[in-house]
Amino acid sequence: MGVFHVTKERNPHLGSSFDELLEEDESLADTHAIAVKRVLAWQVGRTMSDMRISKSEMARRMGTSRTSLTRLLDPDNPSVTLLTLDRAAAVLGKRLSVNFADRKTA
Repeated sequence: MGVFHVTKERNPHLGSSFDELLEEDESLADTHAIAVKRVLAWQVGRTMSDMRISKSEMARRMGTSRTSLTRLLDPDNPSVTLLTLDRAAAVLGKRLSVNFADRKTA
């Protein structure tokens, strides 16, 4: 029996992360914004449901239109202002917290 040698050619895609792929595609920022918005929309909607607050009542308490609230609750619409998020948080007895975090290093 002879010695069996396996030669490996380096796969240029092996070991790269999904973030790196999106960065190369120039869509990382958009993808991240949508992900964050989906979480925020879910949190607001869930808290409204838990507190039994209707969309109309939530909009009234926020001092905004129901259309603006619908945009806030739309998980695929990242266009929402910090003021709108802060008003929603206040109505729900929460505090909005925004910060910059270091990127994870590989």
